Amino acid sequence: MIRKRTNDRSANRPQRSSLWQNCTNLRGLKQVHAFMLVNGFNSNPYALRELIFASAIAISGTIRYAHQLFAHITEPDIFMWNTIIRGSAQSLNPLNAISLYTQMEKRHVKPDDFTFPFVLKACTKLSWVKMGFGIHGRVVKYGFESNTFLRNTLIYFHANCGDLNVARTLFDGSAKRDVVPWSALTAGYARRGELGLARQLFDEMPDRDLVSWNVMITGYVKQGHMETARKLFDEVPEKDVVTWNAMIAGYVLRGLHEQALEMFEEMRSVGERPDEVTMLSLLSACADLGDLDVGQKIHYKVLELCSGDLSILLGNALIDMYAKCGSIERALDVFRGMRERDVSTWNSVIGGLAFHGHAEESINLFIKMRRLKVRPNEITFVGVLVACSHAGKVEEGRGYFSLMRNEYKIEPNIRHCGCMVDLLGRAGLLNEAFEFIDSMEIEPNAIVWRTLLGACRTHGNVKLGQRANERLLEMRRDQSGDYVLLSNIYASRGEWDGVEKVRKLMDDSGVRKEPGCSLIEADDRALMQFLFDSKPKLNSRNHIFCVSNR
Repeated sequence: MIRKRTNDRSANRPQRSSLWQNCTNLRGLKQVHAFMLVNGFNSNPYALRELIFASAIAISGTIRYAHQLFAHITEPDIFMWNTIIRGSAQSLNPLNAISLYTQMEKRHVKPDDFTFPFVLKACTKLSWVKMGFGIHGRVVKYGFESNTFLRNTLIYFHANCGDLNVARTLFDGSAKRDVVPWSALTAGYARRGELGLARQLFDEMPDRDLVSWNVMITGYVKQGHMETARKLFDEVPEKDVVTWNAMIAGYVLRGLHEQALEMFEEMRSVGERPDEVTMLSLLSACADLGDLDVGQKIHYKVLELCSGDLSILLGNALIDMYAKCGSIERALDVFRGMRERDVSTWNSVIGGLAFHGHAEESINLFIKMRRLKVRPNEITFVGVLVACSHAGKVEEGRGYFSLMRNEYKIEPNIRHCGCMVDLLGRAGLLNEAFEFIDSMEIEPNAIVWRTLLGACRTHGNVKLGQRANERLLEMRRDQSGDYVLLSNIYASRGEWDGVEKVRKLMDDSGVRKEPGCSLIEADDRALMQFLFDSKPKLNSRNHIFCVSNR
């Protein structure tokens, strides 16, 4: 147990300072800690403060070690409390900051005006409005509301997730020469979609900092006003990587991928170094474009950025990009070279293999995933079911569908059901496919019925095709492909009266088939995106999934 002494002797400070200067990672931190223990500094308050500060704030990626150290200090002083709370608030898990503040209160340690800003920042990150209001009450109780830094933090909290009226009241009572409250309130209005009020404040600001410029650009990007965002971007006196990332991400989100890549080239030409966020946006653009050549160039830049050691996010993005660009071998190379993987990593490869016709490899990878105790999620099972469908493995598909529900307690969504209908339809089990749709606990959509209609066309089943088409027309009557599929079923059986009836039905509904359209409109990359992306993007060219590649 580390004990804090009341006497704070300053002997040997130069020696400890030189040690901290050379401490840049967890290994170095542990070495310095060991030196402290051996030389008796572990009971010195000054040394403990240095240790907590280094592990919680100064050295990246050591916050967990800071918590372990802090737990063994019997009487941490207010500086140590504030430091560990600050580090926790800035970490990926700001909930720890709230937890530490609660412990602090239980141990009757009186907070000071440095404590509350860090707790409020954690509340803002977590959008914990009720807790934030409670902290505001304590700020007033302790008489800290006049503290400029704390007041600005309160404005930031209320502007982002609290009460905008309170934020405005605090702002009106603040020293308006300070750019921070202006930026905080402007950011709050922009992030809540109040771009008009945000722009009014922005235009009135006596001095604009880079945060304000970035907030306004991001606000316009989120609203889809790319021209206005670009105009502001061109006016920014001095840009940083956040400014560039906002524009690149905006172009990608709007499907303007060429502009995103041009912006990246412009970014490089002025000497701005991209970061992980930049590369993630660009990889997404390459995946959507299907541009393998550009994707490979971005891959090289990624390797330069991270010195060959891929993060999980970048690795996943590379796998997704290569799979959607049709290079499953390169996707597998990235997968094999990753030191750390998460479930999304496995999902991307399992799905990519399935869509590139490597069904056996996809299923084997899923088996390996389970063997390694990586818990699959709903996206994993979409990939496995697609693999079973393409390989004609009906029994295995039924088994995995049951496994998903019974062992992993994952309720099937519309994509799982669509895959099962396709699995059964490809195998010619059309009656079973109809029964499956009737037994679905969720309402079948037009895509499910279109999938079954496509299966009826493949197997020339007019009767069931009519039934599927009737259900489809109950949902929509404006898609020419739906009529064409039924017409082709009749034509394949030589039932020309049926073909004429379908054509008349199209005319009566005012539907026109565009010249040159394929009878089964499908796009494998779009299909893959629909099944595996969290926010699928559909358009008139990719309504069918699981019907392609018949």
